[in-house]
Amino acid sequence: IADRQEGIGVCGWILVSLSFLLVLITFPISIWSCIKVVREYERAVVFRLGRILSKKAKGPGLILVLPCTDTFIKVDLRTVTCKIPPQEILTRDAVSAQVDGVVRYRIHSAVSAVANVTDVHSATLLLAQTTLRNVLGTQSLAQLLAGREEIAHSIQATLDSATEQWGVKVARVEIKDIRIPMAMQRAMAAEAEAARETKAKVVAAEGERNASKALQKASVVLTESPAGLPLRYLQTLTAVAAQNNSTIVFPLPINMFGSLGKKSTGG
Repeated sequence: IADRQEGIGVCGWILVSLSFLLVLITFPISIWSCIKVVREYERAVVFRLGRILSKKAKGPGLILVLPCTDTFIKVDLRTVTCKIPPQEILTRDAVSAQVDGVVRYRIHSAVSAVANVTDVHSATLLLAQTTLRNVLGTQSLAQLLAGREEIAHSIQATLDSATEQWGVKVARVEIKDIRIPMAMQRAMAAEAEAARETKAKVVAAEGERNASKALQKASVVLTESPAGLPLRYLQTLTAVAAQNNSTIVFPLPINMFGSLGKKSTGG
């Protein structure tokens, strides 16, 4: 609102004087229609002959309104939370999605909210919808899914700068839900499953390679000790018998014990 130096004029002062005189004549009955109560979270913008009085809002508490010449509008300064309806957007990589969100704002200048815009709440909501569509249209689907916080801060900064002249301060913007078509969901699920299977195969191949290296080293150790292989064989049978309760019968050459005895006697 531009600061204007001219007043209400001579006729205006005459009307104001007559209104004040009417209040004095009808006192104390008129006092009930002149005194208004403004709550702590409200501010009253008083118009005198169509001009905003003192260029600032009144309240909280009691305010005096002259009959016939003064009118006032109450403005709620509490934080307002409104839901942004689902918006159909097309991402940068040509994927259609439905996105909705929540915007929280409050009015910090009651005079600007009354004088600069017809309906501040409707205007803020419509601007939030268009800003959401414009900002998300520049992002890819992967960025949209992974960077919600950064996108929300960008939308908040854009909204805050646009609504400053309306006396509105945007406190927070949140992206509530992102819906993509079922075909795209199935394609993304198939892609993720294929990536997991590829990773599992790589891990299994790595394990096979490490196991083969360990077996190679074990074979070298068993080659150096002729009695190591039968002992390992007996140990494996003991482990199998402990897990599965069964009786295992296997032939054992007698010359093996003879060779073991010779080895022990020689030692």
